[in-house]
Amino acid sequence: MNRRLLLSTTVATMCAVTLFAPASAAENGNANCENLPGNPSASGWTNYEELGKQLAQIEATSHGRVDVDVIGQSQRGRDIYAARVGTGDRVLLITSEIHGNEKTGTEALLSMLKTLGSSGSPQAQLIRENLTVVAVPKFNPDAAELNRRQNDFPWSEAVEKFPQLAGTTPPYYYSNGAQGFDVNRDFSADLTAEPSPATRPANETLPGMFVTNESRALRDLYVDLRNEFGKVDTYVDLHHMGPCNQNNDSDQYVTVALDFPPLGSEIDGNPRYADWPLLDQDSSRRHALAAAQGMIQHGGNGNAQNSPFVGGVSQYVHYQVADGYSFDRDYAGQARSAFALNGSATVLFEVRGQSHAWGQKQKGQLTKAVEAGIVGIAERMADGSVDNLNHADFYQLPKYW
Repeated sequence: MNRRLLLSTTVATMCAVTLFAPASAAENGNANCENLPGNPSASGWTNYEELGKQLAQIEATSHGRVDVDVIGQSQRGRDIYAARVGTGDRVLLITSEIHGNEKTGTEALLSMLKTLGSSGSPQAQLIRENLTVVAVPKFNPDAAELNRRQNDFPWSEAVEKFPQLAGTTPPYYYSNGAQGFDVNRDFSADLTAEPSPATRPANETLPGMFVTNESRALRDLYVDLRNEFGKVDTYVDLHHMGPCNQNNDSDQYVTVALDFPPLGSEIDGNPRYADWPLLDQDSSRRHALAAAQGMIQHGGNGNAQNSPFVGGVSQYVHYQVADGYSFDRDYAGQARSAFALNGSATVLFEVRGQSHAWGQKQKGQLTKAVEAGIVGIAERMADGSVDNLNHADFYQLPKYW
């Protein structure tokens, strides 16, 4: 009880200070922002074989705190690993590399799992005692090995696996060039959905149909956790974006952009999703804000003023007609949208620079920024302070679109 009170006081103090580091703390527009030329090596990132070894080591040295399991196999037979740590009633589910060329989150999750498994710090103990953290650090291993966005699953194999799709054209998120699917469009809020001609989506406003092994594995994990705990409180999805986006009110490059689920018109209360009463966009915004506060709190080894990246914590692009755009951003087939409609707070991280094009450039600092954001959510979930954040403060984060 005393430890919880101590951390709550610390977090409350952080919430009371200025939300953002000064603009000068982020990398500005005078710096080179371009991707590295050619095809940089991915050798600096944890590959599939190394992942299995690292997870086994983390599990072995965690004194029973970390449990590593296999939740399914990719189309090419690679195991999809999930690591679980903590005994609390609140569930935090995190995935990385749903797009296989977006790898910083994998490094951040491995670092976090190592810390939670071995550290005796008050913060680590608080998280372990109050949360159950489940991390899927390389969710799309086939794409990760190919260093690309889509998985490795030709439409002919999909029809062979699901004969009911014979004579049907692929959904919009299938790439003929890559011969694979964008897994982050293959989800549906109907967690019992199966592929069929009737459920084949023609555009992003329609849900996916769980045709890939990867989406089906994560769906099953989500359902199992919900059955065990009654609810998956929070889902975090770790991604990458372009390297040269700059905030509108400064010349600072975006370091990490955060978002709540893109589910149609916010001003109208998401009328397309009236049949999903568990949707709580305010909760998602509170958790996104917790991530931003975590980056600021832990940036620069605890001193955000010294971090060249913290000043670039921003909102991710979220078009709304009410703001003068021609459409409301609506991606029903994303995992974060599907899980949000089932009652989870969901947060998107978009990290600066596609990892496959940047190689190891600025890898360490970006990885630390992502880990700080995840820990920011976990700490505030563990002590309950996330529930008291003002969701509207999320909109104080700078925009770049």
